[in-house]
Amino acid sequence: MNASKFQGGGLRSVSALVRSIRDLLASVAGKAYGALALVAASWASSAAASSFNLPGGPQPFQLNLPSPATRIAAEQNWLHWAMMIICLVIFIAVFGVMFYSIWKHRRSVGHKAASFHESTAVEIAWTVVPFLIVIGMALLSTKLLVAQKDTSNADLTIKATGIQWKWGYEYIKGEGEGIAFVSTLDAGHRALSNAGGPKPGEIISDYLLKVDNPLVVPVNQKVRIITTANDVIHAFAVPQFGIKQDAIPGFVRDTWFRAEKTGDFYGQCQELCGKEHAYMPIHVKVVTAEQYSQWVQAKLKEAAAKADDPSKVWQQADLVARGEKVYAANCAACHQASGKGAGPIKALDGSAIVVDADPLKTINILLNGAAGGAMPAWKQLSDTEIAAVITYTKNNWSNKTGQLVQPAQVQSARK
Repeated sequence: MNASKFQGGGLRSVSALVRSIRDLLASVAGKAYGALALVAASWASSAAASSFNLPGGPQPFQLNLPSPATRIAAEQNWLHWAMMIICLVIFIAVFGVMFYSIWKHRRSVGHKAASFHESTAVEIAWTVVPFLIVIGMALLSTKLLVAQKDTSNADLTIKATGIQWKWGYEYIKGEGEGIAFVSTLDAGHRALSNAGGPKPGEIISDYLLKVDNPLVVPVNQKVRIITTANDVIHAFAVPQFGIKQDAIPGFVRDTWFRAEKTGDFYGQCQELCGKEHAYMPIHVKVVTAEQYSQWVQAKLKEAAAKADDPSKVWQQADLVARGEKVYAANCAACHQASGKGAGPIKALDGSAIVVDADPLKTINILLNGAAGGAMPAWKQLSDTEIAAVITYTKNNWSNKTGQLVQPAQVQSARK
């Protein structure tokens, strides 16, 4: 009797414990679901704020390959779906036969396992059929692969140099030969990212894709892109053109495209190149032949204006004003507008090298780079621009040295 009471009480206790655990799990699950719903809503709001239907760029909730702007990209899209269909047919055929055999010859309906060693016909079939499938797939893709590598007879040749973390463009051959500039993420977008990104509900269609100097090319002309890098491996990629080519230090690689429509097209570096990898966008502006010629003339005039006479003697105030613009365009992304640097990037405010009375220490760093390439060389800047930015850093923030560097000093150091 006592045992019975004990067992009954024990069972009731166990039952109550089970109910308590069940209620606790239900409560936790409900809270977890609510939290997940909140996170999902927040993510959706953030995604809606930071992504928009940007022509030439990634689309919200995009599932398929991007809309092609070149014949090569269109062929890649077709090949992608052809291979997907072939793989789907093979999957259905193989697993269909397998599942049918398992179901049809199951032991529960009286079938017994067959005892055999090999079948010559089956072995020939499962060798020949995959071989023919692979050959067929190769025939579909080889023509496209060969066309992708044919960079001959280009109308325009441009060298794209990957630099941590920006792109340098040099027009080597064709209309615009001699034009060179650096393309950097828009400073406003970078500052917005550092502040936490767009606010909920804020729409910025080209967020982290806007640059100060887009690559400009004419429509319906074959453009050869030569890629290399100054520091680490980068990759020049524009999905709507169907191109992706690694940029490797010490090596020269190439690819090409012929845009069939005007507009703005976007890409990004597609090799993990360091902490600023996400801030290395590519913006290609495709314009008409007439618009391209006008752009070339404007750029050549701009380059001529920048080619200042290095023998000119500048006043400090003028050099500082010029240097502020050079610093904002080329240096602020790493060293920050405050000159304080960030992480491994050294501060310029209070730097012993910057305030040193010997200007050659700073000039040599800008001409040759430093820290094993972490600080890139800036030989592409003119003598006046280098002198101006050095003078600016020597007389800005807390660096009130009063020192002045003339373009002639930089010109002498180049020799």
